[in-house]
Amino acid sequence: MPVFYSPVAENLQMGLAYMGGSVLTNNRTADSDFTRDQEDASVVNELVSHLPLQMLLYFNMFYFPCWWFSSVFMLEVKFHHLAGYYQALLITGLVLVTLIEVIRLYLGYIGNLKEKVPELAAFWLLSFMFQLPVLLFFVTDEGIIILPLERAVHSLYLLFLLAQILASFLALRTMTRKLTLLFHLRQFGRVENLRHARLSPLHGLPYHRSVLPISPSNDLYR
Repeated sequence: MPVFYSPVAENLQMGLAYMGGSVLTNNRTADSDFTRDQEDASVVNELVSHLPLQMLLYFNMFYFPCWWFSSVFMLEVKFHHLAGYYQALLITGLVLVTLIEVIRLYLGYIGNLKEKVPELAAFWLLSFMFQLPVLLFFVTDEGIIILPLERAVHSLYLLFLLAQILASFLALRTMTRKLTLLFHLRQFGRVENLRHARLSPLHGLPYHRSVLPISPSNDLYR
């Protein structure tokens, strides 16, 4: 008996995927396909680890022990001259900054060198949402009796932190762009493979599938 098949749903799905990929990946004409392919290949093969961020993390790793010893020494010098709530705030802030800094530097190294977006995003959030407010408190609140050495080490550490926040943001943007391009290239490959696998090389129709009834092959030559 004749077999009826309607490929509208599958063709519509492939068409939407192809159109969405072409719009989101690059909005260019067909004349620039070769240039686009070259640019896509260069982005895919590009090493997106951020060198300035890695240098900042490297110097920060050596500077942090100096900052910690200076902060502890200055806290001991002025501890008995502070109010009780400032004593608790400074001790808590110093302990938390120390713990968070170890985690933060580890996430920064892993996220930048291995191009891992979640780790680098966590590094950026810890830097911006926690370390930055605490350091601003150490530098700006005159109630904690800021000593000259303390102001100098905190200010330098704050500059390190601001530079790392900016560099990690740029690295995240580059890594996200690369991952988005890889995702859409994989989608393109999947759609093209499906299209070529299902189309007949002679008539452009799916194998053993047709909208019209198919007669036996021996009837075609009568």
